[in-house]
Amino acid sequence: MLSVTDATFDELVLRSELPVLLEFTASWCPPCRMIEPVLCELAVELAGRAVVAQLDVDENPRTAAAAGVLGMPTLSLYRDGAAVARLTGARPKAALLAAFEGYLPPA
Repeated sequence: MLSVTDATFDELVLRSELPVLLEFTASWCPPCRMIEPVLCELAVELAGRAVVAQLDVDENPRTAAAAGVLGMPTLSLYRDGAAVARLTGARPKAALLAAFEGYLPPA
């Protein structure tokens, strides 16, 4: 899974040729730790169709504030430089795929 920071957000997320599923996370957040294995699975399953990434909100407050993140985990799907879908809270893999599949290129 790709790690994103305030300094790399524009390059790795907004200018990505592929959609980016970005998890806004924190080390102290139990639901964030719970969803991490699911996101690792999605990173493998979506390879070539999307990038799965994480941004630690404590270490990168500028991007989290600009995105209006108030709860964690927040999962935002970015496509063509803009956030097109968002979920807050841990969800099963099937629910994540259902929420974001319509924004991804075909397999």
